[in-house]
Amino acid sequence: MPDNKHTKIPDIKQLIDQLLKIPSISCTSPEIDQGNIHIINLLADWFESLGFHCVIQALEHDENKANLIATLGHGNNGLVLAGHTDTVPLDEALWQVDPFKATEKNDRFYGLGSCDMKSFFAIIIEALKSIDLKKINQPLIILATADEETSMSGAKAIAKHANSLGINNARFAVIGEPTDMQPVRMHKGMMMEAIQLVGQAGHSSDPALGNNALEAMHKVISELLNWRDELQSKYTNPLFEVPVPTMNLGHIHGGDNPNRICGSCELQIDIRPLPGMKLSDLRSEMQRRLNRVLQETGIQLKTIPLTDGFEAMDTDRHSEIVQLAEKMTNTESQVVAFGTEAPYYNGIGLETIVMGPGNIKQAHQPDEYIEMKSLMPATDIIRKLIFHYCL
Repeated sequence: MPDNKHTKIPDIKQLIDQLLKIPSISCTSPEIDQGNIHIINLLADWFESLGFHCVIQALEHDENKANLIATLGHGNNGLVLAGHTDTVPLDEALWQVDPFKATEKNDRFYGLGSCDMKSFFAIIIEALKSIDLKKINQPLIILATADEETSMSGAKAIAKHANSLGINNARFAVIGEPTDMQPVRMHKGMMMEAIQLVGQAGHSSDPALGNNALEAMHKVISELLNWRDELQSKYTNPLFEVPVPTMNLGHIHGGDNPNRICGSCELQIDIRPLPGMKLSDLRSEMQRRLNRVLQETGIQLKTIPLTDGFEAMDTDRHSEIVQLAEKMTNTESQVVAFGTEAPYYNGIGLETIVMGPGNIKQAHQPDEYIEMKSLMPATDIIRKLIFHYCL
């Protein structure tokens, strides 16, 4: 029978409500960005009360941000249940309910992070209540990360120190992002780059007085579009709704006045590579091509990653975790457009899927919600996974 210490843990609605009441917004703008340490401490208290050994891993760049690694059991064939504790920013004026509490309405729980993805931690705890945790004989490791919505620095820190944190004692991982509890085994990667050109400003009445960076950027854009065509001819995966890698020219700025030769220009691009396309290879190839097209122009070139980006996720269709999740959910594994922390966990040797309650269409939206009817079926599947791998 489950230990009576479980009675000290709130019910699932209270769990969700307490998690939503702690703001943990991640944003690239420092004035909006918040820490997640308070929600990490709350989760640590709950998991410690259940007998887990908890390690709080502070992030180097911000003392108010941290990861939680909560471990129960010993061995080398365990299960990781992972999620992020941060949310995206919000425009509170667009919300019809208080974003920082669980509002029960229309058979839904509304609140920022209810779907993406604080409710997953409540589901894990709810699943544990009906398990005799003294019988755990393989590691069950709960990962709660920071900064997934921006830099993914939390998952990076866990991957970097995986051995010392004991993550290598697991073989399988489930990330509880909202997928309507359908297993996801593949998604595209992402890289965002700034391309900066510096020429020479001068009076527009005499082009010889300067070196026009905007005109040089025209050469760069032409080369990028040619490269995009080549990539889309070379790489294709019909499993994706958009079956080719994409490149978006998203932002450009150059010069300061019509009567001055443009002295500098910056273009920002977004590339979404398919599985099998490495970010390091793409960055090297882009640099080679742009160096060639700007050769002998006198234009200075600098490329800057706007973020570290992330690799594509690709867990083998025939891997054990994919096959088991398909059987448990009676659905085929999916391919999605959005990115997750999965590549970092695959990269340290974990067979990883993405599977959690809620629908991605509700994420990052005003009046975000999770359907109440989705909670118990999700809890049941997580419980079955724990039984299968850890008992």
